[in-house]
Amino acid sequence: MRDYGRDVLAGDWRRPLRGKIPQVPAETGLVVEDAEGGFCGAVVACDKEAVTLEDRFGRRRVFPLAPAAFLLDGKAVTLVRPPPAAATGPARSASGSIAVSGLRARVAKESRIYVEGVHDASLVEKIWGHDLRVEGVVVEYLEGVDDLPAIVEEFEPGPGRRLGVLVDHLVAGSKESRIAAQVSSPDVLVAGHPFVDIWQAVKPSVVGIPAWPVVPRGVPWKEGVIDALGWRLEPADAWRRILGSVRTFTDLEPELLGRVEELIDFVTIGQEA
Repeated sequence: MRDYGRDVLAGDWRRPLRGKIPQVPAETGLVVEDAEGGFCGAVVACDKEAVTLEDRFGRRRVFPLAPAAFLLDGKAVTLVRPPPAAATGPARSASGSIAVSGLRARVAKESRIYVEGVHDASLVEKIWGHDLRVEGVVVEYLEGVDDLPAIVEEFEPGPGRRLGVLVDHLVAGSKESRIAAQVSSPDVLVAGHPFVDIWQAVKPSVVGIPAWPVVPRGVPWKEGVIDALGWRLEPADAWRRILGSVRTFTDLEPELLGRVEELIDFVTIGQEA
């Protein structure tokens, strides 16, 4: 312990120290320890409010950027958001596509993509928003798909006016699969992922949990997840926490990635600008 000097955890480390606590940029790969809980890991993501650490087992946890909350080589430090890296190649959007700089607003196409709820819409916007604006495609949410056949009829799909629909829990025998089977227009594509809710499409490690909990039948899924994880949050706040952990397409499960890309291609390829 001689190499580390005095014990920084002796006494109340939360109280201000006489000397100024050094600020260290939370660069990707920097290994630090949470001084309060002892979680040690490398920085994998950082924004203006929080930093995400990943330990050697692949587990991730999100911590606020609070003063003196971390230890670096046994010494208390304050992590700060690193400056933007200098561009070394074509800029990429969150979906992995080449970002279009100086993008100007354009008239939206008549074609649309519908998703089930506001959480689905916000996740699609965060990852594919740039791509959709380049293509002039609008995403709208439905608040469920129980009335999907009527919604499709009201939309009046046709050549040049295509509709893509992203559906949760589209698996054999589900209610959603029976509803989707009622839609037969060649200008409508209903594509779905197997997850009960869009939350599950975010990789558990990104959120800092080992796996998404299994919620018993009859228990509202979101509330069941929150209770099983011990989060003292309302569903809207829990979603903000989950969405805030997502940075790029690599943070999402491939079952969702493929379906969204398929829908974007369906409503854009071969359509007039």
